[in-house]
Amino acid sequence: MQHQIHSPVVNLLRRPNGPRDRQLLAGDSVQILETNAGWSHIRADKDAYVGFVRAEALGAYKEATHWVSTLATHAYAQANIKSPDQLSLSFGSRVTAISTDGGFVETEFGYIPQSHLSEIGVLLTDPVEVAAKFLGTPYLWGGNSRMGLDCSGLVQAALLACGYACPGDSGDQEQNVGTLLDPGTPPRRGDLLFWKGHVAWVADANTLLHANAYHMAVCYEPLDSAIERIQSQGDGPITAHKRP
Repeated sequence: MQHQIHSPVVNLLRRPNGPRDRQLLAGDSVQILETNAGWSHIRADKDAYVGFVRAEALGAYKEATHWVSTLATHAYAQANIKSPDQLSLSFGSRVTAISTDGGFVETEFGYIPQSHLSEIGVLLTDPVEVAAKFLGTPYLWGGNSRMGLDCSGLVQAALLACGYACPGDSGDQEQNVGTLLDPGTPPRRGDLLFWKGHVAWVADANTLLHANAYHMAVCYEPLDSAIERIQSQGDGPITAHKRP
């Protein structure tokens, strides 16, 4: 049965009260596999990720009309920036328009500035530019929002916004995203480099852009020194170089 996430950010857990594997955003559609004792076992439509969420985080499915295309936005009680802000929504959240009013879109969450939204079907074109929106965002294992995200969360957010299918975890991304390039292929903007348990964007031939626990943030890092650092800390060499 199809439902949707009705809270700004929801942890997707491995088991009830268990560890977080990923996060889901407001408006993400899901299939409920089973509900028991206040927990719903669900599968996310955007990437087929399976896990558990609190049942109260789910609402009836509504066809989304817009998505949040700025890094974050606020939903206000009225079409007025001085009215109370009711909640914040992260990049990639999906909403359903009820009406428009003076530069605001009325949604199920409140009034959102129209300039912060794009219509469903309007895609961005440069995944690296999308990923760069998150510069300085704190690293969070399993995170998928402006409040915190990890390496695979950053890659997924950028690819989905540009119309590419993308799994949630770096291992699955390595297997399923893009074309594998031969070792020694010069890296170029938009390529993905994979390590065991890590993935990074190539921002240019000499620079990576990634969410990483070493800096505890989304940041740029010189490519050669990053490769040396990652190997020296015990995470091994690059395992794949792919081009979406």
